Amino acid sequence: MNSAIRNPKIPITFNPASYVELESGKRPKALLWTPGRIEQWQQTGEKPSRVMVWTPEHTGHFLDHAEGHPYYVLFHLIAYRGLRRGEACGLPWWEVDLTSQSITISKTLIQIGWHAEFGEPKSDASGRIVALDVASTEVLHRQKSRQTAMREAAAHWVEHGLVCTEADGSPIHPAKLTDAFHAIAEAAGLPPVRLHDLRHGAATLALAAGADLKTVQELLGHSTIAITADTYTHVLPELARETAEATAQLVPRRSASAIQIAGI
Repeated sequence: MNSAIRNPKIPITFNPASYVELESGKRPKALLWTPGRIEQWQQTGEKPSRVMVWTPEHTGHFLDHAEGHPYYVLFHLIAYRGLRRGEACGLPWWEVDLTSQSITISKTLIQIGWHAEFGEPKSDASGRIVALDVASTEVLHRQKSRQTAMREAAAHWVEHGLVCTEADGSPIHPAKLTDAFHAIAEAAGLPPVRLHDLRHGAATLALAAGADLKTVQELLGHSTIAITADTYTHVLPELARETAEATAQLVPRRSASAIQIAGI
């Protein structure tokens, strides 16, 4: 509207939008699916928050059910290493270093309407190097072998160099990944989360393992630590109990009464 005011061809002399008052945006808080919240959801069908996060046990249950699915490698990378959906679908093999156990996020498969196209990462912070654990590295090794077999069996293969593709080598449409995720989660009897919340689950795993917010920020590719803190403020207290118990177990005690007190 301000540009229109400066344009002599447009008959407008003021910006009517300048009088509009909007409430400040609020980032939804991430909440863990605790037994009490699951029971409430089962009774009412309502989620406590728009951003719900599975516990590590939920994530493991999902991945057990997803194993063997053609898109499993992408689910694994999102759940373990916090990739965004477009980053996972657009991940090329040339950005995967299995020797140093790392991947570089340099491109993404963006969905615009129904159309999907390759583009740059969401922000400068999104273009990052992500370290891989041993399990994720092994999953990628298996995917490489599986894809070689797919390429040899295909009557026509369209080479895009992507880590995970359709049977003919073409990119996986991001919406198809989302649909597959929901189908597997529902079949596994898990409480509802979005595919993007599986990425939040990766942050929860890191926090439960003792990572600080700065480490989680870099893992997820958030532009500022404030975004990370705002999103996971409600997750941290719920992990504190587990952390306290794990810490107590590290202290060797011989007294039965001390052991009983430590277990309170």
